[in-house]
Amino acid sequence: MSVQDDQRENQMVDRFNLEVPEDRKRSDIDAFLTIDGQTVAFELKSATSKGVSTVRDLGPNHFAKWKNIHWIFGVYNRTGTRLLHSYYASPDDMAPWISSKERYIRPDVELAEHAMRGIAIDSVTNLFGEKDFYTKEEAKLVMKNQWSMAQYTEAADLSIGKELRYSLDRMVEMMRARCHYVMSRGATLNNPHIPLSYIEKLPKITTEPAITLRKLVRAYLESTSSTDEATA
Repeated sequence: MSVQDDQRENQMVDRFNLEVPEDRKRSDIDAFLTIDGQTVAFELKSATSKGVSTVRDLGPNHFAKWKNIHWIFGVYNRTGTRLLHSYYASPDDMAPWISSKERYIRPDVELAEHAMRGIAIDSVTNLFGEKDFYTKEEAKLVMKNQWSMAQYTEAADLSIGKELRYSLDRMVEMMRARCHYVMSRGATLNNPHIPLSYIEKLPKITTEPAITLRKLVRAYLESTSSTDEATA
């Protein structure tokens, strides 16, 4: 995150009186709000004339996270220093946009799954030959820096003392994991923008931002609670 984005995010946290996770640098959550005994997670985004940037390598993990998250879009002045007004989006508000991106990359995700299942014993033996065991060096040629040293140690199923050894079956598993990882990296979208035309249809917050946000969130929570009770 750039310094300017970080400053804008902090400004929105203050403006809406939100709480920030203690591990904010590593957390998937920008901020949260405790309301009526519930903890509501928020994604905080600033808007420009081109819309709202999202993330690099948008993929399945983001879709799973975003389906239950609330959003605040801050609209700033031209210099990006002053928050003019904001828009609030519930999970239901964002569902159409998220679903459209999910549908777009779904064929690539399926390709990754099928490619992974196609890895077999000969995939390993064609590379490294048929052996009684395979070494850490050979395993690292497959998984590279995707794995930590702890993962290499845990995966070694034929180890002798401190020497890490891997069976043929384990190498097949590793090649499948690597294949899925490599293919999945291609099954993503690079920073798709949420257009302003989409955002401007959302509830607009201009005055009493903290109070107004809580009213909107409470109304959403009550509506979903009523729906759950009706379908129970």
